[in-house]
Amino acid sequence: QAPLVESGGGLVQAGDSLRLSCVASGSIECISAMGWYRQAPGQARELVAGLSNGGKTYYREAVKGRFVISRDMSKNAVYLQMNNLKPEDTAIYYCNADSGCSWERYEHWGQGTQVTVSS
Repeated sequence: QAPLVESGGGLVQAGDSLRLSCVASGSIECISAMGWYRQAPGQARELVAGLSNGGKTYYREAVKGRFVISRDMSKNAVYLQMNNLKPEDTAIYYCNADSGCSWERYEHWGQGTQVTVSS
């Protein structure tokens, strides 16, 4: 079983909304933070939004006011509500989780889900 399983991508028009979901498998213990990255063709992977166990959030400037990240810690899940989507949001979106029960730290990735926004 993949450590992180994403869903919710698709093809939408500019101005539409999408909600991405990601659930971590039970094999991942001591998750400290979860977030979403994206990678457009020919571009580097970039952090879009993150949310720590303590409630600290991060949003990339380009998505502030349009995207909302949330977590259900009881389900080891993270969600990304994307509103007012723009063509420049088109990318493969990857779920990410940081974990570590002691001094070690691990990083986990999902397989990615395609988001395409047409103008």
